[in-house]
Amino acid sequence: MLNSKRLTVTPVRRLVQLAAFCVCLSGGLAGLALAQSATDVTLLKSTAPDRAAKLAAAAKLEGGITLYTSIAEKDLKPLIDPFEKKYGVKVTTWRASGDSVMNRTINETRAKRYNVDLVHAGTVELEVLHREKMLQAVASPHFTELMPGSVPAHKEYATTIYSMWVQAYNTGSVKAAELPKTYEDLLDPKWKGRLGYEVENIDWFVTVVKSMGEAKGLQYFRDLASGNGISVRKGHTNLTNMVAAGEVPVALTVYNYMPEQLKKKGAPIDWLVLQPAVVRGNAVGVMKNAKNPAAAALFMDYLLGEGQQAYADLAYLPANTKINSSLRNYKMLVVDPQESLDGRDKWRKLYDEIIMRGAKP
Repeated sequence: MLNSKRLTVTPVRRLVQLAAFCVCLSGGLAGLALAQSATDVTLLKSTAPDRAAKLAAAAKLEGGITLYTSIAEKDLKPLIDPFEKKYGVKVTTWRASGDSVMNRTINETRAKRYNVDLVHAGTVELEVLHREKMLQAVASPHFTELMPGSVPAHKEYATTIYSMWVQAYNTGSVKAAELPKTYEDLLDPKWKGRLGYEVENIDWFVTVVKSMGEAKGLQYFRDLASGNGISVRKGHTNLTNMVAAGEVPVALTVYNYMPEQLKKKGAPIDWLVLQPAVVRGNAVGVMKNAKNPAAAALFMDYLLGEGQQAYADLAYLPANTKINSSLRNYKMLVVDPQESLDGRDKWRKLYDEIIMRGAKP
């Protein structure tokens, strides 16, 4: 089990329930409603000035939350510790890839096992949960501070960070003077056998193709795969480490913060951005059947507000425009999660044909 303590009732909640029962016995039905208001989900949609204070008070009564996330394990502590210290609310996490987070959430919810309160994964995965009717709409004072497109019309999730795909290279294998300046430069024969690619980056492929014009973009990738070859690898972290080790001279699709973090540790790795850069949102949403909805909404507000500086310190691109980031200087194309899902079958077929079967080992 994820957390056996989820099935127990905390001492605080026992006291709340006992107080409510006594009030009910004395005929005070209004008092009973007040005792239960800590988990009243209408609070999540409130835009009143005292929303934050009421969420914090209700969250303490709930005692804690369970978060399913695809955020890198090493980055969870810097994000979660300040929240726990400030609000006294424990965050229990289960971490896996975005697909795994989505699938586990769906399977548990369909089985009526409501273990998770909050999900943080890619916007595509959150859009799937929305379509499965597993999330609930919330209001947040930080929605207006986020980059355009960060909050869908249904307001069941909001983007916390944007992961920018960049091109990482081994500084011992690739000279600065030979670095590509455009996507077309990668067609040069000097890159034959030197290009790596993460196997699941279909959204990057689709967005780059569309930016070129579909026919031209598809032909570009056919020429790249057949001419210079693309070495497909599993896992962004794995691919980044292979670049640092010199096994892969250039990686076409790794997230910006990965080579940057290794670079700061002294690894022989650096990165560049072929523009327009493709960015993919990572979002957070509260489950419709969350056992601790107030605490979940409080943590969501934290991630969109106070926690944004922690994201920036970890070299992510924060969605909140109040936080400075040099990554905002690049021209960006944002992956549309709704369009990505709606055209998935068509693009998966083309991706498998061109990248997977056309790639060289």
